[in-house]
Amino acid sequence: MLTARRIRERLAATRPAVDPSKVALEQGRRWPASWQRGSAFVPAGVLVPIVERRSGLTVLLTRRSEDLKHHGGQVSFPGGRMEAGDGDILQTALRETHEEIGVHPELVSIAGVLDAMPTITGYAVTPVVGVLPESIRLSLDPGEVERAFEVPLDFVMNPDNETRTERVIEGVAVPLLEFRFGGERIWGATATMLAELRRKVI
Repeated sequence: MLTARRIRERLAATRPAVDPSKVALEQGRRWPASWQRGSAFVPAGVLVPIVERRSGLTVLLTRRSEDLKHHGGQVSFPGGRMEAGDGDILQTALRETHEEIGVHPELVSIAGVLDAMPTITGYAVTPVVGVLPESIRLSLDPGEVERAFEVPLDFVMNPDNETRTERVIEGVAVPLLEFRFGGERIWGATATMLAELRRKVI
């Protein structure tokens, strides 16, 4: 069973990229042309919230409001695009988390970061892994978040629980991952971030 201590130890040396608008694509694979545009991505940050429950660690996820322009109704981590007032991408993830689900930055213990990932909507998303206490209380912004729920971290850390699919983007088949839990479909960039977390901490 994973512990918060192990996650912190494994991610201790990670640092956000100097330029959060850049993504490093896996070599030897064909990618959509728009994904190979260097710094043309819009930088964004999300928090991967790990909750320290007595019964074991969980990962906190949100279902986005159906009314949102991008990724409406999808399961995601709290987060959004970097703004001029953000000192770095860590502040972006913490600010957006506070705005969307009401978790104050002081309650988040940052364990590390994962590599920035591209999205089909043109964002370079940096996942910031943070540990939250069991005592957290959420206050959802209904304009952005329909609901929040938790999934046992051990479930998404088990590769037997993922399904590999693909999606055609600009004529290129891009590999995707998907988890199904409690009637929720966790897929796309969010599922890929969870798989990357597994790769880094297991």
